Amino acid sequence: MAQLGSSLSAETETLSNVLSLVEAFRAFDSDNDGAINAAELGGILSSLGYNASEQDVRAMMREGDGDKDGLLSMEEFLEMNTKDMVLGELANSLKTASQAIEVQGDDALTATELYQVMGNLGMPQHSLEDCQCVVASMDADGDGAVTLEDFKLILNALLD
Repeated sequence: MAQLGSSLSAETETLSNVLSLVEAFRAFDSDNDGAINAAELGGILSSLGYNASEQDVRAMMREGDGDKDGLLSMEEFLEMNTKDMVLGELANSLKTASQAIEVQGDDALTATELYQVMGNLGMPQHSLEDCQCVVASMDADGDGAVTLEDFKLILNALLD
């Protein structure tokens, strides 16, 4: 049981790290168009504690800019920064749950809702406490829920 707890802790830390990347991207996407340029990327790197040169930033832009439009989309930015992150055993459960979650006029997911979805899908190995840890790791504003957009964005970054 302790091993599951430490594994869950590492996995929720990974989820939290991806949320930090999402928040940094959004903070530096000054025009809210869903893309950042080289100057904005440099700002993100500085805010995350990296002292990247202008040449390094340009190289990162070239590497991450899959569609070669001179900008990084949120997905390109996350792909570039999460390729070495692994979610572990929780990944399959969350992927299955995310496919089953339907938006019913609500754009947020609580731990209780996640727990119910997992239970309905026959995943009793995840307790309500586990679901609370997962949601808390992706809860950007501390309201006890994660937006479905962020939930799917974070999972897709780690599962692709």
